[in-house]
Amino acid sequence: MGRARNRRRVDRAEAARAAGHRLRTAGRGALLLAGAAAAALGAREGWRLATSGEALRLREVRFTGLQAASAEELLELSPVRPGDNLLRADLGALEQAALRHPWVLQAEARRRWPPAVEVAIREREAAALVDLGGLYLVDRGGLPFKAAVPGDGLDLPLVTGLSRDDFVQRRADAEALLASALRLADDWAAAGLARSHPLSEIHVGDEGVVAWAGEEGIEVRLGGGDLVPKLERLSRVLAALRAEGKRAEVILLDDRRHPSWVTVRPAGAPGSRRAGRTGPRGS
Repeated sequence: MGRARNRRRVDRAEAARAAGHRLRTAGRGALLLAGAAAAALGAREGWRLATSGEALRLREVRFTGLQAASAEELLELSPVRPGDNLLRADLGALEQAALRHPWVLQAEARRRWPPAVEVAIREREAAALVDLGGLYLVDRGGLPFKAAVPGDGLDLPLVTGLSRDDFVQRRADAEALLASALRLADDWAAAGLARSHPLSEIHVGDEGVVAWAGEEGIEVRLGGGDLVPKLERLSRVLAALRAEGKRAEVILLDDRRHPSWVTVRPAGAPGSRRAGRTGPRGS
């Protein structure tokens, strides 16, 4: 009988310990739930205070990297303004709005402290003007991006030979011709011709490229094909004319039968003379 009574006491003790454990576990769970609820309430209250208080109101929206565009123009486009909340500012929408400005190629917005938004702008580089029934600026990628106005103040070569219809109806062909004009401008500068005879006009068409350059407006008929060797010959011919104190009115480098020949028509002369075949040593 004693053994049975001892067993019952053990069972009751174990039951009591188990009940205590359940109570302690339930108590800890309740404390954790209460803590989580308090943290959530605190976070919501903290967010409410952060997004509605004065401490995080934007003092400015500033733009860096500007040359042609103005901060006033970009701020007018911006959905984010001074006085807005720093945390609520939609930087993606701000970047997309900045790209609506014709000069802006890239825009990257960042939050700053004290409360401000800074937008790093990369502008397009105008490489030429193109006549499409009106003058447009062309960037280095060959994209006409903006109607030219006197305030642009740019001294750029003018590309002619294209029309608005060309860009609408035969865009791929028109872009290829415009790209060839921009390559010529780059090759012209690389050949050292831009210093003495800056390009004023590049005419593109089915018959090839014609350029006008220098203060005297020399007409240079380049034709098609690889223009780099032609520009090298042109550079030598211009140097020879300068050494002789002479000027050219027209220089022809488009002789298909004799690609290495150059023909020069001196300024003021009704005829023309053959400048000679240029050899490997530039003779």
